[in-house]
Amino acid sequence: MLFLIPVGGGIPAGVLLARTKGLAWPVTAGLYLVSDVMLALAFEPILQLLAWLAGKVPFLARFSSRMKAAMAKSAARFNGTGAGPITLIMISFGADPMTGRASALAAGHGFVMGWAFAIAGDMLYYAVIAVTTLSLSRYFRDPDTAEWIVLGAMIAVPLIIRFSRALQGKQVRP
Repeated sequence: MLFLIPVGGGIPAGVLLARTKGLAWPVTAGLYLVSDVMLALAFEPILQLLAWLAGKVPFLARFSSRMKAAMAKSAARFNGTGAGPITLIMISFGADPMTGRASALAAGHGFVMGWAFAIAGDMLYYAVIAVTTLSLSRYFRDPDTAEWIVLGAMIAVPLIIRFSRALQGKQVRP
């Protein structure tokens, strides 16, 4: 159930709980994959409804075209050519599978490939967080300590990266 939390906060707790219950890491990863498939089945009808409404409601049509333009601009920053598979996987890794799927839909990918890219990015994110949590938990008696450190890092590291990039952008280049 912890893996059904859509923002990744359940990963450290779920991984440590699975370990204490004696579940092997492939089983735990499989449970996380199942949670992603359940998300796909629950979210896709909502996404399709929004896409359909965007064709009918002028405000949503404008919003949709702006989102597609923003998606194209963001994708061009990754690889210069548009929203290819690696770009879409990285969007899902950096945000969440729902954003990854919405980006894949904006790039013209259908249900199967769109969710394949989104789930691949999310599984990569899961692997990074799971390995980090399990590795860090070896150094603490209380597994909650490792869980809180990883959760804190999940919040702090992206903020630090954004802040340092903003500082670099403000520096005057010769």
